[in-house]
Amino acid sequence: MKQRYVTGFIVILAIAGMLLASGAMANDELKRLQKDPGQWVIARGNYAGWGYSPLKQINTLNAKKLRVAWTFSTGALRGHEGAPLVVGNTMYVHSAYPNHVHALDLTKQPYEIKWRYTPKQDPRAVPVACCDVVHRGLNYVEGKILMITLDGQVIGLDANTGKELWKAKNADPAKGATMTGAGIVINDKFIVPVSGGEFGVRGHVTAYNINTGERVWRAYSTGPDEELLLADNFNEAHPEYGRFGEGTKTWPGEEWKTGGGTTWGWYTYDPDLHLFYYSTGNPGTWNPTQRKGDNKWSMTIWARDPDTGKATWAYQMTPWDAWDYDGVNESVLVDLPFNGSTKKALVHFDRNGFGYTMDRTDGTLLTVEPFSYVNWATGIDKATGRPIEDPEKRTRAGEDIKNICPSAMGGKDQQPSAYSPHTGLFYVPTNHLCMDYEGVEVKYTAGAPYVGANVKIYGGPGGHHGEFLAWDPVKGKRVWGIKEQFPVWSGVLTTGGNVVFYGTMDGWFKAVNAHSGEVLWKHKVGSGIIAAPMSYIGPSDGKQYVAVYSGVGGWFGLPIAANLPPTDPYGALGAVNAVQTSGLHKATTLGGMLYVFIVDCT
Repeated sequence: MKQRYVTGFIVILAIAGMLLASGAMANDELKRLQKDPGQWVIARGNYAGWGYSPLKQINTLNAKKLRVAWTFSTGALRGHEGAPLVVGNTMYVHSAYPNHVHALDLTKQPYEIKWRYTPKQDPRAVPVACCDVVHRGLNYVEGKILMITLDGQVIGLDANTGKELWKAKNADPAKGATMTGAGIVINDKFIVPVSGGEFGVRGHVTAYNINTGERVWRAYSTGPDEELLLADNFNEAHPEYGRFGEGTKTWPGEEWKTGGGTTWGWYTYDPDLHLFYYSTGNPGTWNPTQRKGDNKWSMTIWARDPDTGKATWAYQMTPWDAWDYDGVNESVLVDLPFNGSTKKALVHFDRNGFGYTMDRTDGTLLTVEPFSYVNWATGIDKATGRPIEDPEKRTRAGEDIKNICPSAMGGKDQQPSAYSPHTGLFYVPTNHLCMDYEGVEVKYTAGAPYVGANVKIYGGPGGHHGEFLAWDPVKGKRVWGIKEQFPVWSGVLTTGGNVVFYGTMDGWFKAVNAHSGEVLWKHKVGSGIIAAPMSYIGPSDGKQYVAVYSGVGGWFGLPIAANLPPTDPYGALGAVNAVQTSGLHKATTLGGMLYVFIVDCT
């Protein structure tokens, strides 16, 4: 009997060792594949979130010869965000709801469909998806494609066959919770977001085992410390940011239970520090009068251990938010020179209009400057980390505060910026929008909107609605900018050829010189672009390709994507007025297409 127990114990240890080894291999595999410039194996190209391809066949001299190589219909007609993946000889294409996935064999000319997959979903997710039924991308690891669905499923597929390997449930649309973010794979864990802040969903990040789909840990954005998963040394370097007990005591009563702080943006990871970074969105109800207090930890950049979920540090950008300045935008990891030394930095362009350069080891503020037109605050106090507000622009119940800039759509929304190691600059897609905002009282009902504000959005001073700009993250200054008629709602791709790619909401795909901002080439696609470009090497011809989805949507494009009536200027949380006054409804229409470009050398 004793021998049997010993044998069983040895087997358990062996299985545990295999699982640990699997996690290490997963991480090693992804790090190795990210170094192959011919592939694009993670949503933003690498763990650091650069949105950068080292490929340089396409350069500033020949970009004018770009042409369409081939196109592919995704089978969906709502807003298309994110980018396809290329792993080995296969491209993995995703779509907006109903979240089709196609695997394309790139050794065929121009492709052959290997398999297609459409998950079975709860249709109740569609009407509760704030700001369009988008999907920000897929993940690859160890022969698997990992994905989320709008109705809250987390799914593992066989990358070669498309066969379902496992499923888990992460969100309940009956309570207003959905999923749109891509998540990230680190070691043997798939770390995923949740959406639904406009329905009082309490935000969280959750880790699932990549092989079984079993839940490993969950960390909430609001609530008791044990549910926030705070490390013992949490914010030790910056107690002024807040430490323990803040997830409940900065809320009136039990408002934290419907406190928002959802997590639907982009995630990054530093393998050396073994920390992953993400941010949280707006506090529950947009009416600040109902929730007086800092409302931690909404509007916050988090640094966590991916194995345990434990938080090392957190920094709240917009305490007691009164403008819906969701903090979910990407945090890009770069090493930068400061005062004669190199800092492990994190660069974040927030919806509140300020660009933050921080020390990613502990959250120290290095540079904080406005990157868009801002009048709700005059700056950020670096001693406390808190905004220096203009009290006349703080919103409240029963009063319509006029001309707040930026609007709730932000100086930029989730559309990811990109970094070039050649120029040391960031390339940032921005909005130029302002708003009128009135808080109204609202009662919480599970599954019903919990907004509590009337918002009207319109263009900022100067007549344009967006700008594509180059930004110096050390000085906190713009280098150059390209004004656009509409918000620049696409992601950005930088390349080794010093060509930067982005798209516009009226459907222009553009290539610009990374140094000067000169537009080298542009092409009109069938629908507005809100996706992120990517680049890869064709496995058959060894040539560089650039790919991007078209398909207008997202918050600004929702009136077009959902065919909303134009008569209510407050419709779609202010987007109806924004679309009508900008003229976007006259410039583009629905779409769902992948465009792939190549330089024509003939």
